Amino acid sequence: MSRSANANASARARRRRVSSARWWPRAALGAAAAATLAGGVFVAARAATGTTPSHFARPAAGSAATAGTPSRQPAPAVRLPVGTIGRYAVADLQLTLIDRSRATVLGARILPTLVRYPVIPASASTAGRLARGLFPLVVFAPGYLQCEGSYSSLLRAWASAGYVVAAVEFPRTNCHVSSPDEADLVNQPADMAYVLSQLLAISGQKRGALSGLVDPADIAVAGHSDGGDTVAAIAANTCCLDHKVAATVVLAGAEWPPLGGSYFPKGTPPILFVQGDADNINLPQDSLTMYQADTTGPRFYLDLYGAGHLSPYEGDGPPEPIVAQVTTDFLDRYVASQHWAGAAMRRAGDVAGLADLVSGGHLPS
Repeated sequence: MSRSANANASARARRRRVSSARWWPRAALGAAAAATLAGGVFVAARAATGTTPSHFARPAAGSAATAGTPSRQPAPAVRLPVGTIGRYAVADLQLTLIDRSRATVLGARILPTLVRYPVIPASASTAGRLARGLFPLVVFAPGYLQCEGSYSSLLRAWASAGYVVAAVEFPRTNCHVSSPDEADLVNQPADMAYVLSQLLAISGQKRGALSGLVDPADIAVAGHSDGGDTVAAIAANTCCLDHKVAATVVLAGAEWPPLGGSYFPKGTPPILFVQGDADNINLPQDSLTMYQADTTGPRFYLDLYGAGHLSPYEGDGPPEPIVAQVTTDFLDRYVASQHWAGAAMRRAGDVAGLADLVSGGHLPS
């Protein structure tokens, strides 16, 4: 459904909210760094300063482990915990990813992407050899005329719980565009797939702030409004499926007919639909239609009483902490494979007078 008629008012309201939004503690940022990836992708980055521990320590030359002593089996690689909001400090890395593969039709797709990632504690980096693929990855899609900064509190919550969180800004629908084109949403699933593949490539490099941080087997996508439509297509529409996605969070989203394809084929990953029941931009029925049509696997519906279209995901009012906790628990359960998180999610989503979490096609009260 089109939301263009509400764009100007929503944008003005959003700017007022963002100026007073709550921000999670930010790691100190230092000098800019740059790297060029294969395929002509330029990455401009700012990384956390201070002592940067080696992610993957090896014994020093001449040490007891290399000086002719009897060989021993290497100690198991150290894993780090995932799942508690506030466990980790968070650092930022700004990337500029350029997809030229569709240039003949669209021109190069320039995709600014801010990556928030957990800072590995010094005590962990000195305790032994850290495993590669330490943290799950979440790729986030903002809504129409929105930029990633509007969602900073929510995205930083996920990163502080142990997720690498990459937020994309789309070329023709972000908050800086003077002549936005909502019809460009049909190209956004491919933008997301490109960013996802580049994050895996960057993590696979031997050096860099993100080297070895992303577990390629633990990937989620999440999005709000038109961004929710985008990630619903990636997870659940035959037009745009990305089979690397293990779970999806759809915040006030809907099916987008111009994409074509069919929704909810067999093998659709677990999906959490989140919707304010007072949302007059994406109507609750749009989210309920998707939730009820998804009969292929685990699916959940978080109903937010009295909540509108922006504040549950961009603000710091009463619904926002519920959204942050329920979405984190959902990611813990279906991306990080922590089975205990299912019960935690249900507790966090059942809040008298504020929210109701249902599953399996059952409707909220």
